[in-house]
Amino acid sequence: MNLADYNQFTQELRLKLAGDDRIIALIALGSMAQQDYQPDEWSDHDFFVITIQGVQEDMRQDLSWLPHADEIVFHFRETEHGLKVLYRGGHLLEFAVFNEDELQVARLNRYRVLLDKTGLAPKLAELALATEDFVAHSYTAPDKRFAEFLMNIFVGIGRQARGEQLSGRQFIKTYALTHLLHLLAEFVPSEEADLLDNLDPFRRFEQVYPDLGGEINQILAQDTLLTAEGLLAVATRELRLFLPDFPETAVAEVQQLIIKAKTGASNL
Repeated sequence: MNLADYNQFTQELRLKLAGDDRIIALIALGSMAQQDYQPDEWSDHDFFVITIQGVQEDMRQDLSWLPHADEIVFHFRETEHGLKVLYRGGHLLEFAVFNEDELQVARLNRYRVLLDKTGLAPKLAELALATEDFVAHSYTAPDKRFAEFLMNIFVGIGRQARGEQLSGRQFIKTYALTHLLHLLAEFVPSEEADLLDNLDPFRRFEQVYPDLGGEINQILAQDTLLTAEGLLAVATRELRLFLPDFPETAVAEVQQLIIKAKTGASNL
């Protein structure tokens, strides 16, 4: 979907909901919010719909309120409040429908208020602050996060070496990678750091760290054991100076385990 069509859909959605007496507010999220970055041809429409009491479940069940509802080819209930909807031509909507009381369970970072019939803006600002507080309270100390990264690599190597390739790949290319991206975002400076998503360390990492992102993507394209070796090398190079108690001995043990597993794999 090009930008003109994307914006046209946004406007049609806003106008439909503006004329619907059940609707209190429409909140654009992610690229639809058009805050730090603009939507592109791959962007979906991501939004919250806030309703009056007692109608929210009806709107989750009956999607006729959406623009061009006759062009919907697939939809499913993802969470208690949220749905994914696919249109003919490949456009995706990801949205949640809340009444005002239910809104308190939502997480909100980048957003734009497209429709507000009852003055919800202060409550939305409070929700965004509560999300920041949630992220802050979910913070993992760097030494502990690096330890988790290192042990995910360790376990993943063992799984891979014994033939549990799916599990090994998951530990190394997902669990360990997630910890590594959090740590890099915390310590490696970038003029574009504001583009990072505080709820998902994978989002826009390459835009913030183009060289590092390119290197990590190349590492991930390799065999799982080589990926483990590469991610550990990046972590050691980028983070050693920032961790006063950097676990040199443990890193060396994991490096030796990788060598052992690679040698075993080469003898098969």
